[in-house]
Amino acid sequence: MLQRARHHPSFVAGALLSALLVAAAALSLLWSPHPPAAIAIANKLAPPGAVHWLGTDALGRDLFSQLLVGAQNSIAVGVVAVGIGLVAGVLLGLLAAAQRAAGRHWVDELLMRAADFTFAFPALLSAIMLTAIYGPGLLMSIVAIGIFNIPVFARIARGAALAVWARDYVTAARAAGQGPLAITRDHVLPNIASPLIVQATVSFATAILAEAALSYLGLGTQPPQPSWGRMLSEAQSLMFQAPLLAVWPGLAIMLSVLGLNLMGDGLRDLMDPQLARQR
Repeated sequence: MLQRARHHPSFVAGALLSALLVAAAALSLLWSPHPPAAIAIANKLAPPGAVHWLGTDALGRDLFSQLLVGAQNSIAVGVVAVGIGLVAGVLLGLLAAAQRAAGRHWVDELLMRAADFTFAFPALLSAIMLTAIYGPGLLMSIVAIGIFNIPVFARIARGAALAVWARDYVTAARAAGQGPLAITRDHVLPNIASPLIVQATVSFATAILAEAALSYLGLGTQPPQPSWGRMLSEAQSLMFQAPLLAVWPGLAIMLSVLGLNLMGDGLRDLMDPQLARQR
């Protein structure tokens, strides 16, 4: 698979862009050209130059430093929110599939209807409700995006698991006396890992977009912590005076989402047995 991955243009391009995102976040933990929250009104709206590589915003803050530190928020939201959706959603999906395979269809229907109910509340609407109760912040964004991801992973896990439960080797395992938990652990989960990994990559990109949208509306990351979405919001009133204020965070969001989507497409091709045989 690694040998084929090196010759897959979509996967290679996506992996490079995703590695750039991770490298920016890691670099910001150790170094940044200027303190990202340092205000210097005398240097406001400075063009790109030797001191401020990408220029400064309306408060004189260094844009390059804000972009670097903003990558931390994007990765944090993606990892935690997708982790919440992955763990909770896969558990629910596996439970629903096991119950249906055991003939308890009502349990499967109950779990899936609950997932549909959760799916009816988009991440943005959930964030608005949570912030109305607990106040805006990065934590509320993570919780809202994570809750939205649960039914997505639950449906994928359930559909893939039901296909595995119908296989002959699972029937043989049941005839040998293995219980539902052992079958799920030894046979079902390893065989549905591929679509879950691909979906996790795509959901990571969606989480970055959702966090940027929530921060743009003032519901996500709060000042003085940098956020790509809030940088876009602050640049909106200065579009004609300093258009680069919107270009840099928009470009960062676009490249991050593009890289993760390309990598997800590449992983889907590489992990599909039929496509692998064709290649």
